[in-house]
Amino acid sequence: MPTNKKEGIIFGLFICFGMVLIMSVYNTALHGFSTFTAGSAVVQFLVTLIIAFVLESFVEPIARKIALSLPYNKSKEINFILALSCCMVPAMGLIMSVYGLALTAFISGIKGSIFTAYLKTVSLNFVVALPAQLLIVGPISRWLLTKYVKPSTQKAKLSV
Repeated sequence: MPTNKKEGIIFGLFICFGMVLIMSVYNTALHGFSTFTAGSAVVQFLVTLIIAFVLESFVEPIARKIALSLPYNKSKEINFILALSCCMVPAMGLIMSVYGLALTAFISGIKGSIFTAYLKTVSLNFVVALPAQLLIVGPISRWLLTKYVKPSTQKAKLSV
């Protein structure tokens, strides 16, 4: 887990990159590849990554407070990781589903009720986002942080 602001920003970028990648591929497969081009996919990915990172910057401190207020054994780091993930994914899922719905409306339009479309979008995204966060993106991001970022942070502290 990140221990300072720099590590927190890098870790947030890792998480956002992984989640946006997985959810973009999933939603593209879900909605079809009929309007898919490599150029539009890259632009859409970058815009979504920026939006997700900005939103994550607001959601994470609130989710952290909620996770710390929950009743669980806080002496084990894995419990905090699970609690934080279980607070972050629903919040980000609800918000990013608004973005996804707006993007879908812009690209191909929405048939029927926007409320029904939003509920469908949230439920379809949640069933992939939570396992992706808990089983793939979170562990890989923590590994990348400890393997590549923390050693350089520790070296910087030693040289000062």
